Amino acid sequence: MLVLGIESSCDETGVALVESSGTGVPVLRSHALHSQIEMHQAYGGVVPELASRDHIRRVLPLAQQVFAEAGRMLSQVDVVAYTRGPGLAGALLVGAGVACALGAALGKPVLGVHHLEGHLLSPFLSADPPQFPFVALLVSGGHTQLMRVDGVGRYEMLGETIDDAAGEAFDKSAKLMGLGYPGGPALSRLAQQGDPKAFKLPRPLLHSGNLDFSFAGLKTAVMTQAKKLGEELPARKADLAASTEAAIVEVLLKKSMTALKETGLTRLVVAGGVGANGLLREQLNAACARARVRVHYPELHLCTDNGAMIAMAAAMRLDAHVQTATTEYAFDVKPRWPLDQLT
Repeated sequence: MLVLGIESSCDETGVALVESSGTGVPVLRSHALHSQIEMHQAYGGVVPELASRDHIRRVLPLAQQVFAEAGRMLSQVDVVAYTRGPGLAGALLVGAGVACALGAALGKPVLGVHHLEGHLLSPFLSADPPQFPFVALLVSGGHTQLMRVDGVGRYEMLGETIDDAAGEAFDKSAKLMGLGYPGGPALSRLAQQGDPKAFKLPRPLLHSGNLDFSFAGLKTAVMTQAKKLGEELPARKADLAASTEAAIVEVLLKKSMTALKETGLTRLVVAGGVGANGLLREQLNAACARARVRVHYPELHLCTDNGAMIAMAAAMRLDAHVQTATTEYAFDVKPRWPLDQLT
């Protein structure tokens, strides 16, 4: 079974081909990705209308590239998968429209995929794929969640953010420091030059007794500290960046280890854009080694949004018989779609 996956939920256009034999982990045959970061930098963030228009320009050339690299033809596709949600409505409609048009033209079924399930299953694309069951830390610009995963489609929410996600905390703190867009990676690079103990910043909900997250208060504390520094901010910016990163990583680390202890599971999967953060990986690797827990990540180039994770999620859902693709080509999208509502 050859699955074509299309991702267009926000500011990356991704296309990929994944092949499944029905047994074992599906195999990634090729993928291509275009990031809109350079286009949105002038505005300090994603402009939805511009994102949608750029997806229209990019998706078919990327598809042609993917087929050429895989040595496959469009007629060989068995299923066309696309991101149905969550994400920007206009951007989602581009991918859904292209996927359903291709499916109708080919007479092949289509499958709408949950974006977060794509991230959740993306470590199966790595050279060291996990095994069920495991605890999953989904950590990105829009979502921070801990879940128990017993199999494809079998997800139990353990904890989630009640306000800003970890990625938002990175980006908003970076903006307060004048680091531009995208802020998270810029803040992490600057933090390497600073002292993580320079400023005492809060670790919200660290001792809450549950597995929920909150990062809005941290952002406010960063803003307060930046104002206090005033003219000294440029000279102390690296220290403030390091202190901010340390606070975010400590919360993610301790909540993840608590989730493992409470569930009794010995595997941790970390997925989403923030999963590429070097400090987070370093500290999780060390903590998991001490606890004799296996930790799995997607490959670094597959941490951000991409078509490979959409094609993989579709293939795994079909292989597990938890969903069937459809030849009903009328479509809708779900800009807001909690993962625990996935059926």
